[in-house]
Amino acid sequence: MDAVLSVKDVTKKIRKKTIVRNISFEVYEGEIFGFLGPNGAGKTTTIRMLVGLMKPTEGHIEIAGYDVQRNFTKAMGYIGSIVENPELYGFLTGWENLKQFARMLGDVPDERIQAVTNMVQLEERIHEKVKTYSLGMKQRLGIAQALLGKPKLLILDEPTNGLDPAGIRELRAFVRNLVEKEQISVCISSHLLSEVQMMCDRVAIMNEGEVIAVSSMGELMESTSDRVEWKVSSLEKAKALLEQYEHVTDVSIRGETVVCRLHPGAVGACNTYLIQNGITVFGVKEVAVTLEDLFLELTGGQKNE
Repeated sequence: MDAVLSVKDVTKKIRKKTIVRNISFEVYEGEIFGFLGPNGAGKTTTIRMLVGLMKPTEGHIEIAGYDVQRNFTKAMGYIGSIVENPELYGFLTGWENLKQFARMLGDVPDERIQAVTNMVQLEERIHEKVKTYSLGMKQRLGIAQALLGKPKLLILDEPTNGLDPAGIRELRAFVRNLVEKEQISVCISSHLLSEVQMMCDRVAIMNEGEVIAVSSMGELMESTSDRVEWKVSSLEKAKALLEQYEHVTDVSIRGETVVCRLHPGAVGACNTYLIQNGITVFGVKEVAVTLEDLFLELTGGQKNE
């Protein structure tokens, strides 16, 4: 697949402090890409560099093959974005807001305004004042603004902020539909890990200014598979025994249990092994690891934004 966005060895320093250090990742055509990071990881700084609000100290950012620093106007012509909250005029109608933004872009016909209105499913309310819109409707109108210029890449910074569960589900379905029908790529910054897990094809995780993982959701979740939790009579002894067992890896004590990686087909034999070595096993179960669990492991237990 071709890369719509390419970030190569990007570093950002402010005064003498390095905010982002040598990060690299790509967003491909027709995918939803999640961008996650704990507080202070450099995620927001990275997004600002992607949309041209900040310049990288080192490295290159390319959008649709155009270097953001060398061909700024060309590169920005292929990107649409909402950084933080969409800026809308509440005293104007949705249509009037889109017309105002179209004037700034130049040469955007009414047919395109109607097309993006239909894309975000606001055709029934587009001629009503924005101050009467729900938060979810305002978010969709902001996305319509970002789509006016027919971008190849749409960047949404925390798009689910303030939305209720129904609004989040609606946004998730809308973004997936947009990608499938319009063949646009979407990069989503979010603090809701469960939503990223359900919405995104791939994800980049940042920590302390560095990208520590870039992978498909399937690969990330596969890397956490085959985990087994043991409830036993002696945690330390069981841990030591499991560390010696041939098929067991990644043994740790978590609360009142011992967790390890072990293929489900080998659980029975391992259980017998523990019992034969004086461990009483009160319970054993496979552990379903979520993206949040993986996130905490990769970032050393730091909380996300």
